[in-house]
Amino acid sequence: MLFKDVIGQDKVKERLRNIVKDNRLSHALLFHGKEGSGALPLALAFSQYLVCEKLRPVLSPQFSSGGLFVEEIPAEVVLPEDACGICPACVKAEALMHPDIHYTFPTIKRDSNDPPPISADWIKEWRSFVKAMPYGNLSDWLQSIKAENKQGNITSRECSEILNTLSLKSHESEYKIQIIWMAEFLEKEGNRLLKLIEEPPVKTLFILIAENLEKILPTIQSRTVLINIPLQDEEVIAAALVQRKGIAEDRARDIAAVVEGNFREALEMVENHETDWQELLREWLNLIYRYKQKPLLGFIDQMSKGGRDYIKQFFRHSLMILDMALQIKVMDPQNLKFREEDRVAAQKLEAMLSLSQMEAIIGELNNAIYYIERNANAKLLFHALSIKLHYIIKKNSLFLVN
Repeated sequence: MLFKDVIGQDKVKERLRNIVKDNRLSHALLFHGKEGSGALPLALAFSQYLVCEKLRPVLSPQFSSGGLFVEEIPAEVVLPEDACGICPACVKAEALMHPDIHYTFPTIKRDSNDPPPISADWIKEWRSFVKAMPYGNLSDWLQSIKAENKQGNITSRECSEILNTLSLKSHESEYKIQIIWMAEFLEKEGNRLLKLIEEPPVKTLFILIAENLEKILPTIQSRTVLINIPLQDEEVIAAALVQRKGIAEDRARDIAAVVEGNFREALEMVENHETDWQELLREWLNLIYRYKQKPLLGFIDQMSKGGRDYIKQFFRHSLMILDMALQIKVMDPQNLKFREEDRVAAQKLEAMLSLSQMEAIIGELNNAIYYIERNANAKLLFHALSIKLHYIIKKNSLFLVN
């Protein structure tokens, strides 16, 4: 993957290039970015940049047995902005088949009688997944390999495999690169890698990728250089959807406004563009208001078939309409620029709910999204949320959320 293939993140890309230019490339980097920020694509692009044969003549004189870079690159040397994308090293890196770039990621057993899995067991599926969904999350990956209810893991055996692999000399590149995606899953097994991360073999680079720093062992964090990767700007997401997916600009802006910087979720919404979210919201609120348990449970069951991300999208769309209704309630509607179908849905909600009710429902939806992102049972949460909203809407009771 090339830097140009990664949407936005210009400051991070520039920092990575400057790390190389200024002779500050650490032996271990920790890319920290929330879902949809592009942490994995950036790691892939940076690894390809480092093995690109266009860059090698610039960097080769700086390599020695003493470390990655031991001499300052002369100021007059101009580093390329990106990998060339056409040299043999780039072609292999693009295909995730470069012999000196190694990948570790959460895996499952194919069969209950198999030994603890390692990433090499799933490398073909991993390549297909990354090609199709470079911004995908852990749930996407496990779904792609039909994990069902199995939990992904980075095993002790995988850590042993890393130790063995990195003890060997590089094949083609100046040095070896070990990418660990979802490094949170190292958990206590990460202790086996501490010495290797602190004192790696000559010309070895670790790139760890994580969404949640709290789950990374402090002893690992202290041995890495942190690269913070922010969520994307709305303008960046909207432009990328127009350019890459060919959707209309107004629709792209609406999606960008809803996903809060998560490009993966933006792509998911494009895939579900035919879903009538306003109609689903209307149906849900009607069922909540009447509170006939069987039809409401049927609605929740049907929504749950779409998966946790589908439910999260529904909640986000509901939040968007509620936010519009809130604006209509407190501002001059003539000054608000909404799509007509969104305006109609928002006006109905504005007429139906008081200001305090809207604020309470918005708070509950935000809480629901928060817990879904932290692996709460989406179906149970959906049901509990529906009960709360019934009390807020029908009985005008806010005690449950105060």
